[in-house]
Amino acid sequence: MEIILKKYSQSQIDKARKIKAIIFDVDGVLTNGGIIYTNSGDELKVFNVKDGQIIKHLKANNLIIGAITGRTSELVARRCEELKLDFFYQHVKDKFAVYNDVLEKYQLSDDQVTYIGDDIIDLKLIKYAGLGVAPADALEYVKGYADLVTEKKGGEGVVREAADFILAAQGLLEGIVKSYIDN
Repeated sequence: MEIILKKYSQSQIDKARKIKAIIFDVDGVLTNGGIIYTNSGDELKVFNVKDGQIIKHLKANNLIIGAITGRTSELVARRCEELKLDFFYQHVKDKFAVYNDVLEKYQLSDDQVTYIGDDIIDLKLIKYAGLGVAPADALEYVKGYADLVTEKKGGEGVVREAADFILAAQGLLEGIVKSYIDN
């Protein structure tokens, strides 16, 4: 869709056309990075439904979708199960090792992967992925390594923005949008 693609450079569009997998961090990407603890010790997070809505379309178009996070959280596990991600790893200390395992498992090369992250632990994945993406509110030096910085902040639809761009670059978004109009 031209309305989306006009925001991006030809280099970014060329990179997006090659993408077969989208991998993302959770805190600071799917959420705003905040964690709320109740007096009883419960943890609360807010997820953006727009991210969830596009994931089913990515999967329907044979893109591999997954998350790698350094934290452990029942809430995050539940959200990732609801989204029916192809894989989800938590409590990861070496994200790059897990990233390489994912590439091997799915027979992918770096240039076929988008990685979305916001913090120092995500730097190597952003650097090596074919399309490294950082949210608008990522740390400045993280954004410096990204191929693309979203207009959205973490928790505000970062995955959706990146996914819409990738689907548009691959000529798939228009058909998805029309399917909602024509039905």
